[in-house]
Amino acid sequence: MAKKEKPNIKEQFLAYRNLPQFFGLIWETHKGYALANLFLRILRSAIPLAMLYVGKEIIDEVIRLIDFPDADKSYLWTVIGLELGLAVISDLISRGISLMDALLGDLFANNTSVKLIKHAATLDLYQFEDAAFYDKLERARRQTTGRTVLMTMVLTQLQDIITILFLGVGLIAFNPWLILILFVAVIPSFLSESFFNQKTYSFTRNWTPKRRELDYLRFIGASNWTAKEIKTFSLSGFLAERFRQVADDYYNENKKIIVKRSLWGSLLAALGSLAYYGAYVFIIIQTIGGLITVGMLTFLAGSFNRMRNMLQAIMNRFSKIADSAMYLQDLFDFLNVEPQIRSKENSLAIPSKIQDGFKFENVGFQYPNSEKWVLRNLSFELKAGEKLALVGENGAGKTTLVKLLARLYEPTEGRILLDGVDLKEYNLSDLRDAIGVIFQDYVRFEMKAGENIAIGKIKQRKDGERIVDAAQKSLADTVVETLPEAYDQMLGKRFEGSVDLSGGQWQKIALARAYMRDAQLLILDEPTSALDARAEHEVFLRFAELIEGKMAVLISHRFSTVRMADRILFLENGRALELGSHQELIAQDGKYAELFQLQAQGYQ
Repeated sequence: MAKKEKPNIKEQFLAYRNLPQFFGLIWETHKGYALANLFLRILRSAIPLAMLYVGKEIIDEVIRLIDFPDADKSYLWTVIGLELGLAVISDLISRGISLMDALLGDLFANNTSVKLIKHAATLDLYQFEDAAFYDKLERARRQTTGRTVLMTMVLTQLQDIITILFLGVGLIAFNPWLILILFVAVIPSFLSESFFNQKTYSFTRNWTPKRRELDYLRFIGASNWTAKEIKTFSLSGFLAERFRQVADDYYNENKKIIVKRSLWGSLLAALGSLAYYGAYVFIIIQTIGGLITVGMLTFLAGSFNRMRNMLQAIMNRFSKIADSAMYLQDLFDFLNVEPQIRSKENSLAIPSKIQDGFKFENVGFQYPNSEKWVLRNLSFELKAGEKLALVGENGAGKTTLVKLLARLYEPTEGRILLDGVDLKEYNLSDLRDAIGVIFQDYVRFEMKAGENIAIGKIKQRKDGERIVDAAQKSLADTVVETLPEAYDQMLGKRFEGSVDLSGGQWQKIALARAYMRDAQLLILDEPTSALDARAEHEVFLRFAELIEGKMAVLISHRFSTVRMADRILFLENGRALELGSHQELIAQDGKYAELFQLQAQGYQ
């Protein structure tokens, strides 16, 4: 675990720089709700002073009527009615503020989540494979819902500050020293809260990887996805103990902070109470001496008490706002992450019909911050209309090569050409549209069957004929026919009424995604690995027939399947070892021929 950062109050207050951008997002969310919220809070901030003053008038008038019982009571009933009206108005405004907070908060959370999803889609694939980046993503994801509280806190802060300004006028007019006493009472507590909020932030940030581990252990320890392995290998005890150890470490570290925070908070709160009652005694002495009326006593005592509570809340809230704003930085940091792989200005459109094909020229690839080469000195051609098979042992670089073709990765050295032009010169979106890829670890989206297929060309999700055609080509129609609601059937186990599929059935659904695209290059990266050899062979035969005239890349461990390709590229340790047709590679009697014979013997 990383060494914990020392608290830095300066950094905490520098986090206030995030608030303008934050409120820019709120303004962008709904201008009308934002303005209404601000207007209602300004109105609400003036009511406490008005209520205290009307209360003073009521008490003074009652005392006057005690001395003069036959005097006119109309003023008393007027101020009582005024106090009632203020109470009703205050309640209505408070409910209006709560309504605006709720509506604006929900919209803000929704809009921020949309921004997060859209921005994540623009980032590079290798970034999601980096643990540090994933921690940043996880912290950003948490901010999409939790930061609506920050909006309420900041607006309430503004409202309370305006209220204090109103109340302060009365106290200053009576005795300016009361204001000084107030600040002496609340500043120590404020500094304490600032210190411990920074400690909590540093602790939470440093524990992000461990909290992700806790979430992961909690998920795999009680999930239908892992239930078979947990029962078969008796893993429940191991997982529970692992979770308990990490959770206890988290608890013990957090406990140290919250215990110290509680002790210091109690001590400084007692100091604030002493200051308040000292001022209260002073006001009482003034009243007994006849310097002020009983009504003024209640007005000043009420104003002092409200200001003390509000100042305490404001000071604490300043620290909490800074704390939340520091967490908000995680969201902005993520939204500011820029992809390295992007379209150039004035990028070229993909040819409507590829003429020459793809060409790798001394291509090498290694992950950022890694010295190991996944691919090195790789040179070959994928000609227009050609079907190329990639074979090799696990870790040979087959999937990496495919990701380079689709510009999910960028070559570390060398270049990839399409019709003689570097891939970097083409529009990235056009390139991705021209390529259809089905990976071995395809996602089983828990959506409707038709939507699962339409994912291959999501813009065509309402084109029922196209979806049915893709299903027929991949034989997924035989799966859909067995579902109670056909293409409208929810798949998976997560939602009520959903139906889960077998591995082979899911693979047919995934393959249909490839046929949804009118792609010029189709890539199958071992998506049929769960099928038996005969079923996979039939799938690839059908695939070859249906994409006649198009380019294709096939990856499979079964040599009986890849032999149908026009040419076969055998990779070993990230390098091209052999390249040729099945017959040519058998004739070379090299590594491909050796492994083919070994695999063939397994079927004899």
